[in-house]
Amino acid sequence: MKKIITLILALMMLFSLSISAYATEEYYTVKSEDVLWKIAESHGITWEKLAELNKLKNPHFIFPGQKIKVSSNEEMTNSQKVVAVLNSIETGDSSAIAYINPEKYIQHNLSAGDGLAGFGELLSMLPKGSASVDVVRVFEDGDYVVTQTDYNFFGPKVGFDIFRFEDGLIVEHWDNLAEKSTEPNPSGRTQLDGETKVVDLDRTNENKAVAKAFVDKVLVEGNYEIMAQYFDGDNYIQHNTQIGDGLSGLGKAMAAMAEQGINMVYEENHMILGQGNFVLAVSEGTFGGQKVAYYDLFRIENGKIAEHWDVIENIPNKEEWKNNNGKF
Repeated sequence: MKKIITLILALMMLFSLSISAYATEEYYTVKSEDVLWKIAESHGITWEKLAELNKLKNPHFIFPGQKIKVSSNEEMTNSQKVVAVLNSIETGDSSAIAYINPEKYIQHNLSAGDGLAGFGELLSMLPKGSASVDVVRVFEDGDYVVTQTDYNFFGPKVGFDIFRFEDGLIVEHWDNLAEKSTEPNPSGRTQLDGETKVVDLDRTNENKAVAKAFVDKVLVEGNYEIMAQYFDGDNYIQHNTQIGDGLSGLGKAMAAMAEQGINMVYEENHMILGQGNFVLAVSEGTFGGQKVAYYDLFRIENGKIAEHWDVIENIPNKEEWKNNNGKF
């Protein structure tokens, strides 16, 4: 543990220096042993971006003494920073840690300790070369970035991550993970397929209100008799592993759970985050008597819920938590 913390502290010092360098360094002078991809990697961008910035017809041909522009003075978006951090779990690109505040990183994954030390310890437990990361959906809501990701993280998983930013750096993280199903749902859909494009930006607040009303009035308060008003008839795409498309598929699944004595209870909604047509609801409750976190992603179209993805994760007993920040 002491070695991990020492390594992270050393990396933090290195990254703080490299960030300062990015702010002032606009050009790099090529040395005899340089290749473009290595120059790009050392400056936190891709070789394709370098080739584009410098209008290189042949990116494999650079020569000693050549001045390479390494900064376009374009600030990365928070979404880009988050994707870089998540991808670093697979690639091992240590420069991405520069997007995390080294002095303030509040962790809500209850399997990880607080701060960068906890994040580093968790990553150190991964078998070497086992991790893979494919960010499928990403959107922003103010200082928050939401992602939905296809992971191999201690086994194949599907996960939602939420990152909160202050002054351009990540200061807080929430997530919900579930095992990735090997079989499609009754309608032949997976946990991750479907629409990915963020549109209808001018309807963000309206769409957030639709999702919040559905969660609060139907799921939390249990007014299932009004559920149909939030959908366009039976035109509803479902990605839950056990439920088919349409309100008919949802009703059939709920009846089957009732027959088995399985209760799905939403007790409180904690967060509604959205951009355009996508809205994520973060709630707590119980499933079959087990305390759980519900992450529900809705795609809203013409004021109605058109598509749904979810992850339900059990909340461990408090004595098993590795931080005291809570799941929510």
